[in-house]
Amino acid sequence: PGDFYIDPWRGVDRAVITHAHSDHARWGSKAYLCHTYSKPLLETRLGPNHYQTLDWNEPIDFHGVKLSLHPAGHIIGSSQVRLEYKGEVWVFTGDYKTENDGISGEFEPVKCHNFITESTFGLPIYKWKPQAEIYSGIQEWVRRNQVVGKSSVLIAYSLGKAQRLLQPLSEVTDKIFVHGAVYNLHMALVNAGWKLPEVIRVTPDTPKEELKGAVVIAPGSAEGSPWIRRFAPFEVGVCSGWMQVRGAVRRRNADAGFILSDHADWDGLLQACKATEAECVYATHGFQAAFSRYLREQGIQAKEVKTEYGDDEEEGSKEKDEQDSSAELKWPNNSCSTNSLLVVFALVFRKVLW
Repeated sequence: PGDFYIDPWRGVDRAVITHAHSDHARWGSKAYLCHTYSKPLLETRLGPNHYQTLDWNEPIDFHGVKLSLHPAGHIIGSSQVRLEYKGEVWVFTGDYKTENDGISGEFEPVKCHNFITESTFGLPIYKWKPQAEIYSGIQEWVRRNQVVGKSSVLIAYSLGKAQRLLQPLSEVTDKIFVHGAVYNLHMALVNAGWKLPEVIRVTPDTPKEELKGAVVIAPGSAEGSPWIRRFAPFEVGVCSGWMQVRGAVRRRNADAGFILSDHADWDGLLQACKATEAECVYATHGFQAAFSRYLREQGIQAKEVKTEYGDDEEEGSKEKDEQDSSAELKWPNNSCSTNSLLVVFALVFRKVLW
């Protein structure tokens, strides 16, 4: 009945986008609905389209389905989608984190009957330290490299962690150099009115003398590439939640690993699920089998839903169970709710379930 699709995997007439990462925001739809902050990012990644924007907690009605966006805390503009139809409320989180990073908005628990949550780090080994401690460790690493004349190349996703790193890095260097992928998104935000520390785009014309001892932010695609060699001598530090896993730094051939993630950790996922007071939780993209099983053991009705949503932290797919890589949406036999909003949910996920 709503005639819209949340984070669709193919082009549709109306797409509701939770955030601007490429696994959730795909090209080809006729119209996009997103949070105001996401628009410049989507324009940069998807090009000119028909964009309709909402602020958080601003309701809109689609054929009797009441929709509103709520802070997800994942990246700038990231939003949970609340759907209400005939008295029943569903919430689809997209990706989220519960620690307020000071730039992405603070995650808002939304009361609902049914809660559809990501589970990227849905195992108890994933527990984050406060980001202030992580930033302090990054700054100390940069200072050590500066003393011995080495460049510090931080590998971080171009949308999300790259923006978070700017402030702590600006406290230890006057110049922050960035890869073109980071620069394009940075300028999209600056042109939209965001006040961010200045960055310098690395180009073939950048003098090598300026790059000696540089502090650099680059995406994972730059690792081991000719692009990165211009900073020699340098050390590489990878910023990712996957650095929690023993041996991750060695497998990445990195010099340092910093456990910095744009996703909720195990405790954050559990807190989010409980805060919604949902009657049923649907776990998707991540360790959904293990996470939903744990919730059931705690007395919470929970099911797993397999989707095409991937991992925006790039290297994470190597650490996940193969069972979580299915590209098909598989609905459990015994759904937690059977009333008419299930039809809305089915349409949202692009597949009618009966």
